[in-house]
Amino acid sequence: MIPAAFDYVAPSTLDDAVRALSEAGEDAKVIAGGQSLLPVLRMRLAAPSKLIDLGRVAALRGIREDGDALVIGSMTTHYEVQHDPLVREHAALLAAATDTVADPQVRHRGTFGGSLVHADPAADLPAVALALDAELVVRGMDGSRTIPVSEFFTDFFTTALSPAEILVEVRLPKTTGWRAHYEKFNRVAQAWSIVAAAVTVRVDGGSIAEARVGLTNMGSTPIRATAVEQALVGQPATAESIRAAAAHAAEGTSPPTDSNADAAYRQHLAQVLTSRAVAAAAGV
Repeated sequence: MIPAAFDYVAPSTLDDAVRALSEAGEDAKVIAGGQSLLPVLRMRLAAPSKLIDLGRVAALRGIREDGDALVIGSMTTHYEVQHDPLVREHAALLAAATDTVADPQVRHRGTFGGSLVHADPAADLPAVALALDAELVVRGMDGSRTIPVSEFFTDFFTTALSPAEILVEVRLPKTTGWRAHYEKFNRVAQAWSIVAAAVTVRVDGGSIAEARVGLTNMGSTPIRATAVEQALVGQPATAESIRAAAAHAAEGTSPPTDSNADAAYRQHLAQVLTSRAVAAAAGV
């Protein structure tokens, strides 16, 4: 298929990119890695008047430490995230989940920020960002602002980002020394998950001192399984206590029914996968 005609611009600075987006109007689109947007354009599910390519904006790439936070530029590729030693040390859950994203070709082109802004509730990384209490720094003509991840995802493929704003970087509180596991269930390799559980825990003296759990494809946005987290904290890291806590995984969720699974099956999967992920992270 061939996309509808559009104008194209590839700015080299963030200021120029923001200006181009502001001047283009609300039907413009920003392209990062293009792994989600290009298929949409080819199927003509979107027909923007202008495409603003961020590939030349070097300021949007890179991973660095900033005190207690790990800062990842929005145009940093999945491959770069996957292999960065800072991510492995300070955000093990992100590293574990990124290892499972699609295939090597997609990981070399797709970007961390692009995945978050696309806001597919079945995608791997939005649930991880939610579980890690990320903050998203965005930039528009009026300056920069920071959006807590708990307020960023608002609906299917919809975020709190305004049409004239660009995601600049993602700030993740360090979870150095925490253990992590990403448990993903899909029908075939490299497909979207039917359900996945993103888990990171801090184990102290054989008990779970802190826990964070995110779920994919359990609603119109990624889900933070706070009931599971609360049930885990202070409990011994045993198979029995983990299964009891994971039984709360489906609470408050509204998973879809589609050709892959119905809602009840997804709720069952959420409990099973959460139990497996917590057990793996805790070393049980």
